[in-house]
Amino acid sequence: MTEPAAGRARSREAVEAVFREERGRLLAALVARFGDLDLAEEVTADAVEAALIHWPQDGVPSKPGAWLLTTARRKAVDRLRRDTAYAARLAVLQTEADRHGPATAPPPTDDLPDERLQLFFTCTHPALAEEDRIALTLRCLGGLTTPEVARAFLVPTATMAQRIVRAKKKIRVSRIPFRVPDANELPSRLPGVLAALYSIFTEGYVASEGASLQRVDLCEEAIRLTRILARLMPNDREVAGLLALMLLTHARHATRVGPGGDVVLLADQDRTRWDRQMIAEGSELVVTALTGGPPGPYGVQAAIAAVHDEADDVDSTDWPQIVGLYEILESVAPSPVVTVNRAVAVAMRDGADAGLDLLDMLADDPRLRSYAPFSAARGDLLRRAGRHAEAVAAFEHAVDLAGTQPERRLLAARLAQAKAAAAD
Repeated sequence: MTEPAAGRARSREAVEAVFREERGRLLAALVARFGDLDLAEEVTADAVEAALIHWPQDGVPSKPGAWLLTTARRKAVDRLRRDTAYAARLAVLQTEADRHGPATAPPPTDDLPDERLQLFFTCTHPALAEEDRIALTLRCLGGLTTPEVARAFLVPTATMAQRIVRAKKKIRVSRIPFRVPDANELPSRLPGVLAALYSIFTEGYVASEGASLQRVDLCEEAIRLTRILARLMPNDREVAGLLALMLLTHARHATRVGPGGDVVLLADQDRTRWDRQMIAEGSELVVTALTGGPPGPYGVQAAIAAVHDEADDVDSTDWPQIVGLYEILESVAPSPVVTVNRAVAVAMRDGADAGLDLLDMLADDPRLRSYAPFSAARGDLLRRAGRHAEAVAAFEHAVDLAGTQPERRLLAARLAQAKAAAAD
């Protein structure tokens, strides 16, 4: 590689590194200044293009993020000067934003402010559809391209592009303000932010469909975004609880699938390969999440994950404590899914029949008809109780509902075992 070519390559790498690290902050600062996501994204791209031209010639600036911000702001002003209709629309948005609080002062040109907390709440505003919130969070705060977001959720790029455009239009037309909710609004708004992040993580932990059980890249992106939120809201216990839950769960990801991609159940995982550093960090955050007031749902779920991670094996797991924690979780955030999990824990503590009694109470709940883990849990407990013919029916239903190929293979093997036992 010639010297000029090598210099261009290094400059491109520098731009890409800064952009990955600072994109969310840069975009948030521009939205805070101009109040429009589309404009912010366009001038951000313009600034990156300018960096690729100037940095190879002039060198990488000492504060590259601030350089990109200053350049992007100048690009935005130039656009507004050329497009009076666009400028008028932004003036309306700014007037609306000022009604909700003081106008955001232009940031100093030698620093890059951190307005990402406002962007979190804008992207996850309750006026947006849930799927649109997740898409916009990954696009704006995660920095994923539209095709990357589409691949993450296994939809066509055109479909995901429509979702993102729809979300931006909703923000613009509804004049959703770019701000952190007031103290009296925060308790009702923060759960939406956390739910969007958790949805990203759960899609990575167990994919909704496809050839692979998990998407490690999505889990890691969810953790990265939640770390940002934790830095921006260091005193919020549920933010700490969500981060703890992600870390304590993701610590096992390397052992959850075998060499061929098949599911490895918790009882069969090599616990020596669990990420102990991640577990230690998550366990410390659990203490934070459960100290100082009534527990929240993420903090309780994190505590359950911590009990699993602390055990040497499934048999030595403190199942009474897990049952107790699920009972707390049911009181804090009741749902049939929580009850299914409690039933499995009760079965580990008191036997299969005790767990089946709880599952039977959920048999007519329409929310569980398409929930594969319910049928799978019921099939497993029926097998353990010696009711093999009923287990066959439960596993057949679970196989039909399974989303990923590894889950389908696992349940098909369980079904074959149940059929063999029923034939004896």
